[in-house]
Amino acid sequence: MHEETSVRQFVVGDLQTNCYALISEGACLVVDPGAAGARIAQQLKDVRVVGIVATHGHHDHVCGVAALKRATDAPFLIGWADAQRAQRAIEISSHVFDVSELGLEDAPMPDRELHEGDEICVGNETLRVIETPGHTEGGIVLLGDGVAFVGDTLFAGSCGRTDLVGGDPEEMMRTLRRLKRAIPPATVLLCGHGPDTTMEQELATNPWLQAADSWR
Repeated sequence: MHEETSVRQFVVGDLQTNCYALISEGACLVVDPGAAGARIAQQLKDVRVVGIVATHGHHDHVCGVAALKRATDAPFLIGWADAQRAQRAIEISSHVFDVSELGLEDAPMPDRELHEGDEICVGNETLRVIETPGHTEGGIVLLGDGVAFVGDTLFAGSCGRTDLVGGDPEEMMRTLRRLKRAIPPATVLLCGHGPDTTMEQELATNPWLQAADSWR
């Protein structure tokens, strides 16, 4: 990232989701506002929110989008295969999680559906979309210069669960195998939950990444 670029982190919602704000030249892209959309907007009043993107369509990553969009009028972007999931996020999650009293709101219809190789520009920064099915059908990673927003695809020492609706363990292993080659080792990984890490650290210690090459 450029020296003047910064990333702010907000931990939101019932599952302690990491929401990120990438800020460059006064422009801001918000990644994964899973809750507290109005509060996030208040804390970003010093910048211009030019986009809201979700790495996938689970409730803990999209249920703050509507409020944030109302407050900022920024367009909402999500991977094409998870667009409908995000609009039914509460109903889908209610089969596994107790979300009835959380005051959540489904994501609105996206303004742009993202595909492999698409680019998102924020000030001086450019993020490239990598499709990462496995945790959901339409998960994505946003790869920039020295940083990647990996959502629930990859965690420090682990990867996203595949036992929820739309999850697929074989797809996850294929995705991890691709990411080993697509993400440079020095890249900082900003994960959807838990601490950040680096690709170098995960290549050395993450058992799921290490097993990915042997998966057929």
